[in-house]
Amino acid sequence: MPNKIEEKTRELCETIIEQPEMISIRKRIDTFMADAKARGQYETVMSKGQALQEKQAQSQPLEGAEIADFEKHRDALLKNSVARGFLDAQEELHELQHSIQRHISKTLELGRLPTPDDLDGGSCGHGCGCHHH
Repeated sequence: MPNKIEEKTRELCETIIEQPEMISIRKRIDTFMADAKARGQYETVMSKGQALQEKQAQSQPLEGAEIADFEKHRDALLKNSVARGFLDAQEELHELQHSIQRHISKTLELGRLPTPDDLDGGSCGHGCGCHHH
């Protein structure tokens, strides 16, 4: 028999899944996953971006041609409506997750339901990694 917290967590998850925003997010992600061209463009941009970051982290100079190549691929990715929908959906999902985590973290931190003032500004709590200090 699940305890009350598990039961309410499950109810929260069901509520999240049923939200029109979440349905829209899932649809855009599924559309992207079914589109090999968009996925390929995305993987190319991520790979090229990672290579640039690694060079920068190793204090290696970045060449204008490789930056221009990355920007060309990134711009093409952003012009692809399926890929753009996926990127927007990822951001919306992140914001939703962040909001839920902030509410739960503040509740645990304060030992009560947080007020809007409690949630404005500041971090989500110790170790959340959101860097809002």
